[in-house]
Parts: sequence; C-alpha cells; structure tokens
Amino acid sequence: MEYISTASAPLAIGPYSQAIVCGDTLYASGQIPINPETGAIEAGDIKGQTEQACKNVGEVLKAAGMGFENVVKTTCFLSDIGNFAAFNEVYAKYFVSKPARSCVAVRDIPKGALCEIEITAIR
Repeated sequence: MEYISTASAPLAIGPYSQAIVCGDTLYASGQIPINPETGAIEAGDIKGQTEQACKNVGEVLKAAGMGFENVVKTTCFLSDIGNFAAFNEVYAKYFVSKPARSCVAVRDIPKGALCEIEITAIR
C-alpha cells in the first residue's frame, strides 16, 4: 500500500489518510470544501462549496499521479437533497468522464459542510 498525502488538499481531521493506493486502485477519503490554505470553509453556498471540494479531490488525484479521468466511482454526500441540481452543475465540470456515482443526503457533514465527495480511481 502507498499512502497519499498532500498539503494542497485539507489534511485529515481524524485518524485516517487522504488516500491509499493499493495495486492500481486509489481509494480516497471524502473531501469537504475546506480551503487548505486557510483551514476554513469559505463558501457559504452549495456551488462554492462543491467547487472547493472538487478542487480538493483534484489535488489528491494529482498527488497520486492521476487526474479526474482516472475516477471510476464517486460517492457524494449532501446535507440537503434540495441542493442536488446546483451540486450537479459544478460536479459536471470536473467529472466529465461520468464515473459511476452514488449521491445521498445525510444529516450532518463534518465542519458543517454542505457536501462531501469520495472517489475511487484506477491508474
């Protein structure tokens, strides 16, 4: 196993890794919309938060020598399913290869985030 860690994405806020590569598969922890430079969630709306979460996913992929085209599966968590359409508008700009996806509404996301994106990618 190879542990992936980058300061260009938020550092883990618990006892876990940003991502692990096992064989040719990258398993990434969920990314919430924390700006890694400030350590804060700066955007107050779903579009801004989705943008930051996607950027964070991109940095983890980059640290593993991959890109969004390597993503085969995402799991997306929304704090309000009413944000589904707005979330998709931003998500679609990044995940143009249309990986398989699950998207669910949950009661709470760490740090009060409106969304979280988890990925699995293949080298």
